[in-house]
Amino acid sequence: MALEKKAAGASPNQLTAAFGRQLSLASRSIHADDYTNTHPAVAPPLHVSTTFRYSDNPDELLPWSEMDPSTLDESYIYSREKSPNSTRYEAILSSLLGGPAVSYASGLAAFHAMIVFLNPKRVAIGGGYHGCHGILKLMKKLNGLEQLELEDENDLVKLQKGDVIHVETPLNPTGEARDLAYYRKKADELGCYLTVDATFAPPPLQDPFKYGVDIVMHSATKYFGGHSDMLSGVLAIHPERAHGKDGQPGWLSELREERLHLGGVMGNFEGWLGVRSLRTLELRVKRQSESTQHLVDWLASQKKAGGNVVSDLVYKIQHSSQQPEASQPDSWLSKQMPNGHGPVFSLWLKSEEHAKRLPSKLFLFHHATSLGGVESLVEWRAMSDSTVDRRLVRVSIGVEGWEDLRDDLLQGLQALSEELRN
Repeated sequence: MALEKKAAGASPNQLTAAFGRQLSLASRSIHADDYTNTHPAVAPPLHVSTTFRYSDNPDELLPWSEMDPSTLDESYIYSREKSPNSTRYEAILSSLLGGPAVSYASGLAAFHAMIVFLNPKRVAIGGGYHGCHGILKLMKKLNGLEQLELEDENDLVKLQKGDVIHVETPLNPTGEARDLAYYRKKADELGCYLTVDATFAPPPLQDPFKYGVDIVMHSATKYFGGHSDMLSGVLAIHPERAHGKDGQPGWLSELREERLHLGGVMGNFEGWLGVRSLRTLELRVKRQSESTQHLVDWLASQKKAGGNVVSDLVYKIQHSSQQPEASQPDSWLSKQMPNGHGPVFSLWLKSEEHAKRLPSKLFLFHHATSLGGVESLVEWRAMSDSTVDRRLVRVSIGVEGWEDLRDDLLQGLQALSEELRN
């Protein structure tokens, strides 16, 4: 098959046009941003400038109010509006997530921007990341926003047209999943927007747009960053809402405009780091997911067998693979996460003291908050979240050999058992 490579007129759709089909996730991670290339260097350059020169030709100068929105991607003015690094980063994310992506300085900056943009009077939200609940408390102080309980039917009926149903799946810190098809139906019945925080199940594990989600949010600090060295957030917009119709602006241009004023743009270096990280997204996430499954299966089997250190010290294991629907091929969970479960799970130890002391007994797990990096992390979750049970330990699996991680958990539990006996 002969492929014509065009230097001019490049576009986000050039690879699909050349091959006559959409390329794989792995190939798009490497090449989705090829159309942004303006230099022969293979490795993308790092642009650190905050401001950009206008044309020297007065005839080419156009006031901001007269610019064609469709050409804004080709011009740079000031990095709070956009920069070459973030443009390249968003190009890859738009392809991988299946909808136009807008990047932010952090996951919470993205969530805040989403709530400001949709401007609901009520938001139904379940458990999950306490930071999002903190944003909603701030909005309540500003405009009286009412926060409702997602899993309470009596609260859901209070929702009205234009309100938001926000689903975090899988859930932080447990790694358990929630049924997106169910909440899409609820949103349609009530005239609400459906937004999803999919941080714990990045591509290729889950595609919320298959369920008609309006906006998909990620704390890109986690798996998109993947190396515990950058902060970023992203909002991906359902393609049908991204671009305007009948002279009305689409959500993409409006979110970009509001980001300009909110000031939550990510830094140049973070944009460059994000591009570097996305190249290996599928490789990392698949390995992390598979290793997590091995570890959770081992822990669950040990707990079921009894008479061992796992069954003695671990009260409960939480992970989407342990939900009843995971064993049913035709269940909503098997359909929603067909390529594997998320790389985060939770262990409930028999007591607060057990949970507090376990991390110090491990060698391969860093005791730290956050998740999604190449290194495995364990956290006595009470260290950073005042809302959780103090018996809970959150585990984020990296790319180490799962057998080594298993042996580390085993020796750590054994050491903990001996310490508590003494």
